[in-house]
Amino acid sequence: MTDDALRSVTVGRAGPGRFTATNSRGDSLSFGTGSGAGFTPVELFLAAIGGCTAADVDVATSRHTEPTSFSVTVTGDKVEDGSGNRLSDLAVTFSVTFPEGASGDRARAILPRAVKTSHDRLCTVSRTVEAGTPVSATVTGTEGDA
Repeated sequence: MTDDALRSVTVGRAGPGRFTATNSRGDSLSFGTGSGAGFTPVELFLAAIGGCTAADVDVATSRHTEPTSFSVTVTGDKVEDGSGNRLSDLAVTFSVTFPEGASGDRARAILPRAVKTSHDRLCTVSRTVEAGTPVSATVTGTEGDA
């Protein structure tokens, strides 16, 4: 794997039930366990799916015209069973409108294809989920533990 291919974030504990994720460019966002305000990790996961595919679709459609409204809703059902916790029935729903006129007509015409192309090929997040990519977990830096 090349350095250009590697993506990473570092998550640090900011307090009880609060965490901060920092990317390689130095930007950060806070989240928690759901006991207070802010996003939970599951909500960030859903936002990652929506954000990834929204970016793909926006690039394709905004070449023709700026949308008058653009939102993406991502839903999933939390399942807790013998296999552990997970989400099922993930669904991404686009609600996009464009202005009247020829450029809006072109954007409307390509919207379904742009959504399909994002889903089938471009969105790294949803493609990773659908591929079922394994996740490894290791422990380092436990000095001082008894």
